[in-house]
Amino acid sequence: MPTSMHASRRSRARPARLTRRGALALLRAGWLALCVAMIAAGFVSTALGQARGEAHVVEIDGIISPITERYVERAIGEADRAGAEVVVVLLDTPGGLLDATRRIVAELLASPTPVVVYVWPGGGRAASAGTFITAAGHVAAMAPGTNIGAASPVSGSGDELPETLRSKAFQDAAAEMRAIAEVRGRPVEPLEATVLEAASYTANEALELGIVDYVAGDVGELLALIDGATVVVRDGEAEREVTLDTDGAARRAASMSVFDKLLSFLADPNVAYLLIALGGVGLFVELWSPGLIFPGVAGLVMLALGLMALGSLPGNWVGVALIALAFVLFTLEFTFDGSGLLAALGVLCLVLGGVVLFWHMGAPSPVLPQVAVSPWALAPVAVVGGGGVILFAREMRKARRSLIGAPLPDPVTTGAAGVVVEPILAGGEGKVRVRGEIWTARAADGGAVESGAAIVVRETRGALLEVERAEESESA
Repeated sequence: MPTSMHASRRSRARPARLTRRGALALLRAGWLALCVAMIAAGFVSTALGQARGEAHVVEIDGIISPITERYVERAIGEADRAGAEVVVVLLDTPGGLLDATRRIVAELLASPTPVVVYVWPGGGRAASAGTFITAAGHVAAMAPGTNIGAASPVSGSGDELPETLRSKAFQDAAAEMRAIAEVRGRPVEPLEATVLEAASYTANEALELGIVDYVAGDVGELLALIDGATVVVRDGEAEREVTLDTDGAARRAASMSVFDKLLSFLADPNVAYLLIALGGVGLFVELWSPGLIFPGVAGLVMLALGLMALGSLPGNWVGVALIALAFVLFTLEFTFDGSGLLAALGVLCLVLGGVVLFWHMGAPSPVLPQVAVSPWALAPVAVVGGGGVILFAREMRKARRSLIGAPLPDPVTTGAAGVVVEPILAGGEGKVRVRGEIWTARAADGGAVESGAAIVVRETRGALLEVERAEESESA
């Protein structure tokens, strides 16, 4: 009986033990299946991401400069490494430097990732250098209300350029434009006319002439329009065709680095001029009041930033020399008792330096817009800076004349009493106060006299007093 009861218990317990094992096995199998599903989903999403890449958006707004060139080069490199479907360049520029434009064009022509240049927003333009960049894109597009082309080339005085000079300056750029048009299959004559004849076109006119491929209201519409288009890109030395898959593609903004943003802000004629002028003021204040530290350090920093900005703009060093001459004249005005003429000449040089700072004196450029310091930046510098210099010079003249007309102090007589304010060293000198004035003094006996001791003047030697203790004088 006990044996059968024990067997019965064991038979009842076995199913429960099997159930727990089954549950653990089922849990392990479910966990394994979940891991496999997650890994498979990762592979699938990666494959889908590769099948439908992102559209990297690069925004160019302002003068084309070496900063712009570095920005475009880095953005295209990042898009290539990330496997982006296209790079969309949002372009709104009045033009820029020819060397930087050529390098950007070379980047676009050699890009392994399709580049779409989109003149945007409405009211924007792709003038001068922007025309070269737009034509160099694998796909060119414009927004309604934009225009593309070049401004009429003029001389620094505003007159039309002589035909010979104009021809020499523009033939090379025209050849560059023809080469771009041939590579991208765009019409040569309308594009060449933007250089040689300063022709400009609206978005619809450019579309009809074949200069651009699409007119789109925004980036989303543009990506839908170019979906399925076939472009030829370079892959090293070879070429390959790419069919764009952009309808609904995700967009990623390719932003500038902090350093590039700083340089882009500095690459403004008004900012560069103000930095150079204010930097000169800081150094001028430090030279006239040594030890203030802050004006000198701030002046050096602003001057360095201003000169750095000249490297990104077509700066003229004659303007920098005129600004430096202005501060030399200010120094001479303060040093000598002038009548304000030197200060006025300094203000004139400061203003002329701003005018000449970006004055283009060489051969004209077919892609460079007019770059100049605004009168709204010149006027405050002339009024505030010049007025401050003239007022300060006048106050200095008043102070000098008051010192010249003031009577000389009476000489210290022998026997005058005083007190030591700085200890007189043995065999050396110290400071004493006599008649409320501080004099340099030494002990008549060559000894030391402590601070606070009463003294009596024994002899005067110009600005040096020979003194002795008051008690010694009384005993004598």
